[in-house]
Amino acid sequence: MNKELEWKLQNLPDSPGCYLMKSKGEIIYVGKAKNLKNRVRQYFHASAHHTEKVRAMVEKVDDFDIVLVDGELEALILECNLIKKHMPWYNILLKDDKHYPYIRIDSNEPFPAIELKREQLKDGARYFGPYIGATAVREVLDISRLLFPVRHCVKKLAPGMKQRPCLHHQLGQCLAPCAGLVTEEDYKSEIKKLIRFLSGHYEDVLSEMKSRMEEAAKHLNYEKAAAYRDRIRAVHDMMQKQKAIDVDGEDRDVIALLPSGIDELVQVMLVRSGRLISSDMFTLERAADDDTGEILTRFMTQYYSVENPPAKEILVSDMPAEAETLSQLLSETAGRKVRIALPVRGDKAQLVRMAKKNLLDERLKIEKRQIASTERAKGALEELAGVLGLPDAPRRIEGYDISNTQGVLSVASEVVMIDGVSAKKEYRHYRIKTVEGPNDFESMREVITRRLKHGLDEKKAREEAGQDIKGGKFSDFPDLILIDGGFGQLKCAQEAMHALGLDIPMFGLAERIDEIVLPGQEETILLDRHSPALHLIQRLRDEAHRFAITHHRKLRAQRSVSSRLEEIPGIGPKRRRAILTHFKTVEALMNAAEEDIAKVDGVNRENAEAVYKHLHADEANSPDGD
Repeated sequence: MNKELEWKLQNLPDSPGCYLMKSKGEIIYVGKAKNLKNRVRQYFHASAHHTEKVRAMVEKVDDFDIVLVDGELEALILECNLIKKHMPWYNILLKDDKHYPYIRIDSNEPFPAIELKREQLKDGARYFGPYIGATAVREVLDISRLLFPVRHCVKKLAPGMKQRPCLHHQLGQCLAPCAGLVTEEDYKSEIKKLIRFLSGHYEDVLSEMKSRMEEAAKHLNYEKAAAYRDRIRAVHDMMQKQKAIDVDGEDRDVIALLPSGIDELVQVMLVRSGRLISSDMFTLERAADDDTGEILTRFMTQYYSVENPPAKEILVSDMPAEAETLSQLLSETAGRKVRIALPVRGDKAQLVRMAKKNLLDERLKIEKRQIASTERAKGALEELAGVLGLPDAPRRIEGYDISNTQGVLSVASEVVMIDGVSAKKEYRHYRIKTVEGPNDFESMREVITRRLKHGLDEKKAREEAGQDIKGGKFSDFPDLILIDGGFGQLKCAQEAMHALGLDIPMFGLAERIDEIVLPGQEETILLDRHSPALHLIQRLRDEAHRFAITHHRKLRAQRSVSSRLEEIPGIGPKRRRAILTHFKTVEALMNAAEEDIAKVDGVNRENAEAVYKHLHADEANSPDGD
């Protein structure tokens, strides 16, 4: 523990607030506390009582910041916002990479459209879903078009616009606001009905459709009555596909937790008017060691928002931490009272059990997939060991590749597999420093030398400190090294290794026909194209190639933007470095507005305007520019 950290710990206030744990300037954990002095000090004392994840985090902490607030609610809100902003590695993060479709309606527009979207944004619009697959959401859209004459097109409507109505208007499926044929008030009335329908309240629609059908039949308008009959049937069919749950016919959310290895599974079921209309599952990575109540609190603060408000009652499998404060926060989000309940019997408890049953089924599937994957990897590693003449199946395999453009900005990649599974935290990039021009052989010699020398130095330091060598960044040496290339690259890599006094099994994979190249042997080895061992090393080689090319492209883009920044008056090396460091990626800088650029330290409004105009000069001068 450094002196600055000790001083900060000794001077912590007895106050509620948030703390931001840092490692080398990067925020790796955000937490909240009723009493910052007691909570933060706990991390650095009595480490035997910490979970493995907390111990690993504390080992990396070299600094922390605090933010004081007035009470628990403010601390919870601030913690939620800081986690969403910084996405710290050791926090529970809600990540859902499955892009299920949503239905979006922006009630802030004068004449909102009903749209199909693949992700839920925080843009003030209402989102319904997610729906499990495009077929389900399109079915809902088709029924909505039959029932509510609102527009499905996404054209921009200007005030006073009067276009020719489209075919949907002629079919009675749109009120044609683009033609000025409906007032904003009447259109919004239909939108309110549509929103209620999409929220699961079907009774109003059915009642209205039945009245219209009976009225049409009464006036002998049987064709119109038949149309209403078909619409009623469509709504009934959709209702049948949703599970009926008799719980007072109220709106409720059901949230259940279940650990799965080091992760935590979360099931969210939405019940509207007594019917289950949506069910979705999330994985919270590295969260299984945390307290279940804390996990639920973190999940709900990230899951719910103004665009995705909670129901008036949330049924949970475990009572969240600081439930009263959380209920207050969610009530403010929803604009009405939200109650959190842990049912123990009756229909409500049955709902929670149903959610847990889904989680158990998912965990069983995950375990079966993991077992199958492990068995495949084990077989592939054993086959590879036999092909290469190794005494045992390799645990850690490292793959290396070189990428450059005619020798410019040469980079190398190091990718890692442990027990046949990609270990992305172990991946490394190297900028080639000693080689000029397009010389992949000598570039490979340099990267192998640097990697193994780092390993030897770190191994010595960790052994002297009594630490496990496998816990370091480089001291965990590979059991096998894959070189992306033929005899030339392999020879240079092996010479670099022997120069450091090491003897690690090594082979190359020539791209022409994916033949295995062994040191000192002229004959290559060709594996059957269905061989599990070949598939494993191809996957490692492709990953090394992808990782190297991605980094090389990023450097080229940064160099291009950096060169363009050099041309701007008033943007010197310090400001240029600050801008590139702040935005981290070229895409982020190119997408930034002037206001965003002006937030960079040392960059004023005039500088920001100059940078923005210079970077977007091509767009402004293009034929399509305004």
